[in-house]
Amino acid sequence: MVNSDNSEQNRQNEQRRERLLNLIDLNPEKGHISWAGRRAVLMRGDTFAGQRAELLEVLGVDKTRSLYSRLGYADGTRDAALAQQERPGSAFRDAFLVGPDMHAMSGMAAVETIAIDIDREGGGFYGEFLAHDSIEAAVHKQARGMSPEPVCWMQSGYASGFSSAFMGSPMLFREVECAAMGHDACRLIGKPLKQWQQQDPGARYYHPQDFVNRFDLAESAAADNRSIEQQLVGISAGFSLTMKRLEKVAPTSATVLLLGETGVGKEVFAKTLHRLGNRQAGPFIGVNCAALPAELVESELFGVERGGFTGAVATRAGRFERADGGTLFLDEVGSLSYSAQGKLLRVLQEREIERVGGSESIRVDVRVVAATNVDLQQAVEDGRFRRDLYYRLSVFPLRIPPLRERQDDIPLLMEFFRQKYVQRHQLIVDGFTQQAVVGLMQYEFPGNIRELENMVERGVILAIEGQLISLQDMLGEAELQQGGSSSLLKGLDYADSTDGLLLKLMRHREQAEGAELPTLAELEQALVRMAMEQAGGNQAAAARMIGLTRRQLAYRVAQQRSQ
Repeated sequence: MVNSDNSEQNRQNEQRRERLLNLIDLNPEKGHISWAGRRAVLMRGDTFAGQRAELLEVLGVDKTRSLYSRLGYADGTRDAALAQQERPGSAFRDAFLVGPDMHAMSGMAAVETIAIDIDREGGGFYGEFLAHDSIEAAVHKQARGMSPEPVCWMQSGYASGFSSAFMGSPMLFREVECAAMGHDACRLIGKPLKQWQQQDPGARYYHPQDFVNRFDLAESAAADNRSIEQQLVGISAGFSLTMKRLEKVAPTSATVLLLGETGVGKEVFAKTLHRLGNRQAGPFIGVNCAALPAELVESELFGVERGGFTGAVATRAGRFERADGGTLFLDEVGSLSYSAQGKLLRVLQEREIERVGGSESIRVDVRVVAATNVDLQQAVEDGRFRRDLYYRLSVFPLRIPPLRERQDDIPLLMEFFRQKYVQRHQLIVDGFTQQAVVGLMQYEFPGNIRELENMVERGVILAIEGQLISLQDMLGEAELQQGGSSSLLKGLDYADSTDGLLLKLMRHREQAEGAELPTLAELEQALVRMAMEQAGGNQAAAARMIGLTRRQLAYRVAQQRSQ
């Protein structure tokens, strides 16, 4: 019986690896190597050894470890999404084991599974793996000789990123034995991040800077007197580069121009810049330039003397005066009128203001941080923005990447926002379903961080208390109206959910040539009506029939009645 079981397991392993091998495409004519649709390069072992040796020499052990760990984490996150797409109907454990195979095929090590225990509903996880013949351990010994501590940083990062994306909450793998230390193989053990000790040095790559990725929200906010809304979360290369540049400019007094699409969190970055600089004891004053009527811009920014204009019954300080000794954040600066731009330019040049109706100049010591979601260079060329003001503001331009360029950050952001809104709304929601993680990893997020935050908050509110947030819980009316065409739904398997029936019905209809497909919203409405009719109007009974809570069903019934 044991031999039969082993034979079947070996057969399944071979089939899984054969499928993965088919994802590799070598095209020497174009000079392309593709790995599951993503372009790849071959790096020889001696080249990798030379790269690592030079990084260790230039950066030192801590920074090299952080870099390799985060690169491995990003790679693992992407492979987790791929593994779940390749094995949509597989049991969770079987799909998870695609990760070790993909890691082995990249040439990093041969991975042996020692133990794996996954409790999806409770968020529990334990994994133990042996990595044989690790190239990281080999090249480290070649560069530095035997090591007193584990050195397979990419490997640990990969396992952490893969399992975090799979589980929908932060997981940490630590290397407890390493071939570079003299062990026969490298042993990695993974558990939820919260189960490791708070100051475990093995979690350092979650914190490329000490002010990011604080998952204990209450403790981190209390530690430096800031609210949850001011937290920064990310581990991707683009995010880390932005944070490094922000750290560089923070201690100076240089004017900073934050560039990025709507919803990327420019104000949070501006507040972080203020907090890290030498003006942190001073005020942080923000103003949304797009919200200021043209006739009130001058009085809002520079203040007004009593009687300065009709209705000015008292002297009032403007935003520049209120920000004296601190930072003034000018959001959506590209929306200012041409006249207001000229007045702003004068203040930036002279460092003094005059209140509306006043005759005295007032010196101000203010650091200006501006932000825009428009192309100011193009606006200059079009004559909509002053060239001289543009150069004044763009002393240090800092681009904040959109979320579609920060895919590796999505699992961390999901967990961060889950904790935030569980705490705010006093609800008990344990994590995210596998489909939810895959769906959000594939989505392009036109609304960026703000859109993701809204989706997670909606999911926390609609999810069954004490269980996991599903993709359906997070979908809004716009996504429902898009139906099967929504990029959040493509390629997902909903066999065990209400969405599964709806999506299967739609796919069945798709086979009829020329047939007009109903939207997902229409199918959902029909299913809710059928359940209510069969249950005789009893919402609790109807909800049980289609796998919803009474609250979720009542929400949908109310939506239908209001239409």
